[in-house]
Parts: sequence; structure tokens; C-alpha cells
Amino acid sequence: MPTVLRIGAYRFYFYSHEPNEPPHIHIDRDDSSAKFWLEPVSLANNIGFSAKELRKLQLMVQENQIRLVEAWYGYFGDSSRRES
Repeated sequence: MPTVLRIGAYRFYFYSHEPNEPPHIHIDRDDSSAKFWLEPVSLANNIGFSAKELRKLQLMVQENQIRLVEAWYGYFGDSSRRES
């Protein structure tokens, strides 16, 4: 599980066995976890975060989108890009 970014109590990471899914990032804090798609940024699932905290997380993902997408393709390679 490569950690891409840490902001305060939040850990941003992806699982190394998920290259067949569109680019996304997992975010954990304590026992809460969320998954955001990166292109475009949108919530995929949530366990435990409040709506207010999810809005905060979505903003963090948007602010760091380029870095997160670059980390995704840097790890999984361009072959994980999907053709439109």
C-alpha cells in the first residue's frame, strides 16, 4: 500500500493490486476510510467520515489532484490509462 501523501491525521494511499480500476485514492484517519476517483474527483465510497469531513477531503484531493494522478501513473504505468 504505497502512501502518496499525508496531511495532518490523513493518509492518502492506493493498493498495489488495483491497477485495473480507474485512478483513485484511499484516505484513512483512525477507523474511517474513504475512496475518491481522481479523474474527475468524486467520492467512490465512505466508511465513517461525516459529510462535513468528506467535503474537506474532497477539497484536499482536488488541491492535490495532479500529484495524486502522477503518483498513480508513476506506480502503475501508462498502461493503466483507459481509452475513452
